[in-house]
Amino acid sequence: LEMAVSDAKCFFAHDGVQALLTKIWWGAMTTDTAISKLVLSFFFPPLIWTNFIKFSDDELEGGRDGEQFAELDSLDTEKALLFTEEDKIESNKGESQAPQNSNTCMKFLFGRWRRFWSAPVTVFLGNVIMYFAFLFLFTYVLLMDFRPPPPNGPSIPEITLYFWVFTLVLEELRQSFFTDEDISILKKFKLYVEDNWNKCDMVAILLFVMGVSCRMAESSYEAGRTVLALDFMVFTLRLIHIFAIHKQLGPKIIIVERMMKDVFFFLFFLSVWLIAYGVATQALLHPNDPRVDWMFRRVLYRPYLHIFGQIPLEEIDVARMPETNCTMDIIEIMMESRPPCPNLYANWLVILLLVIFLLVTNVLLLNLLIAMFSYTFQVVQGNTDIFWKFQRYNLIVEYHSRPALAPPFIIISHISQIVLSMFKNSESKLDPLEWELPEALDQKLMTWETVQKENYLAKLEKEKRESSEERLKTTTAKVQSLLKIVGGHKDQEKRLLSVETQVKYCSDVLSWMADCFSQSTLRCERNAPKDPRSAANWSKKQQAASEEGNKDK
Repeated sequence: LEMAVSDAKCFFAHDGVQALLTKIWWGAMTTDTAISKLVLSFFFPPLIWTNFIKFSDDELEGGRDGEQFAELDSLDTEKALLFTEEDKIESNKGESQAPQNSNTCMKFLFGRWRRFWSAPVTVFLGNVIMYFAFLFLFTYVLLMDFRPPPPNGPSIPEITLYFWVFTLVLEELRQSFFTDEDISILKKFKLYVEDNWNKCDMVAILLFVMGVSCRMAESSYEAGRTVLALDFMVFTLRLIHIFAIHKQLGPKIIIVERMMKDVFFFLFFLSVWLIAYGVATQALLHPNDPRVDWMFRRVLYRPYLHIFGQIPLEEIDVARMPETNCTMDIIEIMMESRPPCPNLYANWLVILLLVIFLLVTNVLLLNLLIAMFSYTFQVVQGNTDIFWKFQRYNLIVEYHSRPALAPPFIIISHISQIVLSMFKNSESKLDPLEWELPEALDQKLMTWETVQKENYLAKLEKEKRESSEERLKTTTAKVQSLLKIVGGHKDQEKRLLSVETQVKYCSDVLSWMADCFSQSTLRCERNAPKDPRSAANWSKKQQAASEEGNKDK
């Protein structure tokens, strides 16, 4: 699967790959388990040890002692591919029969508990529920319990929020640096930063650190509140990531992401027109206003509002300007005691620029943006299934490698991992999605892959031979060979004609010689016949000479 991540999204859309990912997603539980049952078991854990949730070992029980891997395409082989040896061992441990002794009972209880909480779907639901709780706590602190700087604050809920974010930071550090991949730390960080959601997490954490640092001082208390308010927006937008598992909403995330790129190109063209129109109107209407804040309002903010129909004609058109007590004195303008008087010279040009600006932005640029959005939507919507299944793979891989506990309780998993790594020897681990098959099944699988490869190549070769392009090439080659044969026949005809001419000449010469020898003298009454080739050349020369003579005349 990792080899196909780079550029093989169609591979992940295959039914076999999706069946494997579905089994990994549900862990030891059956794939038809309702989400509502998982949520109820999440809040009432004793339901795990009842028949409320079915585990895969309940269905496979009794079929383990029969003939294994009878046929490669059989159900037994599929089960062997989808269930690991660990699942088989645990299924034998967690049989539905009543435990015989206390040891078996403990194994059953701990086995069910571990297999429920280690499933990626349970980890995902736990993280989603706890993330909503985190946002609720963040909202409560910002709106109701944001106390002044020390010693009056922060409050206990706010300190709990700090600890919660600290556990989030620890998890991000684990995802970035403490992985099983044998590469350098720099490459691990580059791989971590390549994910856009990881970038969002980094921005959210940095803003939170800045906000907390500012709110601890009296002078920057309000600035800290402002930064934390913006940080809450970033943390809330992070919720979009949970929709990737949904078949209908998952592709919409990709559509929104690609539309954001279209918006940046649109903003580039829009900014050019905004600055051009804003600077021109500011220079024509208020050339004597030196206030910088008002310059930015009239150059950028007011033209931007024009796009959405908010056009204050009483500030632009002379015919609609009210009579006010304005001034041209720069000191009074800077003190804002009276508003500046607008410049009425060339006011018709301001109206003309407004018309051109609205025409370009509202008609041309906005329709261009809509067309870009439509094209992006059609491209992604045409490959909805492929994009969703590829997103689903990334989400399953992420939560398959995450600890079972969600923040802030995830710190318990981190501490346990550190302790285990200190007391256990480091052994080579398999990839989280890599399973070691039995030797007999591995050999059968390699044979099956070889046969399927040959069949696939043969199918491609057959399709290539039967394609219209290949038929056209074959027909063209045959026509060219026929043309060569026809050309060869024409050359043979020319050669036969020359041979016939030479034979006729030889026959004339032989008849002449026969006549000469038949007479008593060596002199014959008639001359020897001429070579037709020399006669033809001589006639051509005579004809050319006569044509040159006619031209001279």
